[in-house]
Amino acid sequence: MPEICKSCGLPKELCVCEVIAREQQEIKIYAVKRRYGKTVTIIEGINASEIDIEDLAKQLKTRCASGGTVKEGNIELQGDHKKKVQSVLEDLGFKAEVR
Repeated sequence: MPEICKSCGLPKELCVCEVIAREQQEIKIYAVKRRYGKTVTIIEGINASEIDIEDLAKQLKTRCASGGTVKEGNIELQGDHKKKVQSVLEDLGFKAEVR
């Protein structure tokens, strides 16, 4: 007997909870200057309880070919990658807004 999702009541193979969670999140993307003139792209507004933020950060770092980290619920990428991050997040099913 297949496992049943506790949230939606569907079998795990058909579960749509994460898809719905991705569509409902309002993600903001912006770049800031740090010490020594370094630019950092910050992605905020991701609910870590519904989305695996570590896995998402890993995917973004790979697709943008840059380093980065997860701090205080935000993803920080080295360099200015606003447009690239927006297109990657939209491909993954998120709604993202660049500031």
